[in-house]
Amino acid sequence: MSKGGFSKARLDRMHEVMAGHVERGVPGLVTLVSRRGETHVEAIGLKATGGLGAAGAGRSGATRSSASPPMTKPITAAAAMILVEECKLRLDEPVDRLLPELAGRKVLRRLDGPLEDTVPARRPITVRDLLTFRLGSGMIMAPPGTMPIQKALARAGSASGPPSPRPPPHA
Repeated sequence: MSKGGFSKARLDRMHEVMAGHVERGVPGLVTLVSRRGETHVEAIGLKATGGLGAAGAGRSGATRSSASPPMTKPITAAAAMILVEECKLRLDEPVDRLLPELAGRKVLRRLDGPLEDTVPARRPITVRDLLTFRLGSGMIMAPPGTMPIQKALARAGSASGPPSPRPPPHA
């Protein structure tokens, strides 16, 4: 164990997990862990995709185009991982006790079906789902107003659709 308290086995495991994400299609990522004055940083994968720098395109755009400030997600994720490290939170724990409004969810039986045709969700949303952006909301890749759920989202002011292309970076 190092002075910062890092376990080589845990750092190796973190590398394996992150490398697995890259192997499954994430273009690249950077991990940073800091504890008691020691910092571990590792970059895996590609720095740029499609000829554009990381600031110009790719998955990095998802954070900037979200409704929350750009640093909210990484700070929240870091806080959650501290709680996981301290065994106060588990990655595969349902978030129902933390976010009761997400408990007992019902989902559409069919994406194009009527809003009343729902069934209980197959499983609860977990902390891992929230940290990896798999919480169950998705993007409907169909022309706006095609499906009842799109119309309801538009009425609620939450319409979604395919992302708008970003303008090229200024030279």
